[in-house]
Amino acid sequence: MRRYRTRRRAAGLHPVTRSEQQVPFTTGGLDHKILEARGLAMHCLVARKVARDPALLDKARRTLKSWRSQYGKDSPRALDEWHAILDRPWQEVVALIVDPGERATRLRQSGPVASLLGARQRERVDAAFRP
Repeated sequence: MRRYRTRRRAAGLHPVTRSEQQVPFTTGGLDHKILEARGLAMHCLVARKVARDPALLDKARRTLKSWRSQYGKDSPRALDEWHAILDRPWQEVVALIVDPGERATRLRQSGPVASLLGARQRERVDAAFRP
């Protein structure tokens, strides 16, 4: 046992004799998760509307075109990604905007499809996620 302990100390390992203080809980990460959930809820409503009327994506395309024209050649990469996404069939667009994955979550933060919701619908979703 002594040789074992000697080897561990020589490797830089030390025995734990007391527990480390836990990192205090902060609400920052939780707040961000709530914002992500709110964005997903909004996009689920958008997906339902687009499924009923796929022509609504034309409004999102016009919104995106307006946003991209404000930047000129230096438009953010996310807007370029949205341009490619909105060129796909509506079923693929709907599948992407309700995907809980990391890429879709990132894209929802800068997407033009939320413009398809009316002010009352956005207010209702906001109210549902307000503390």
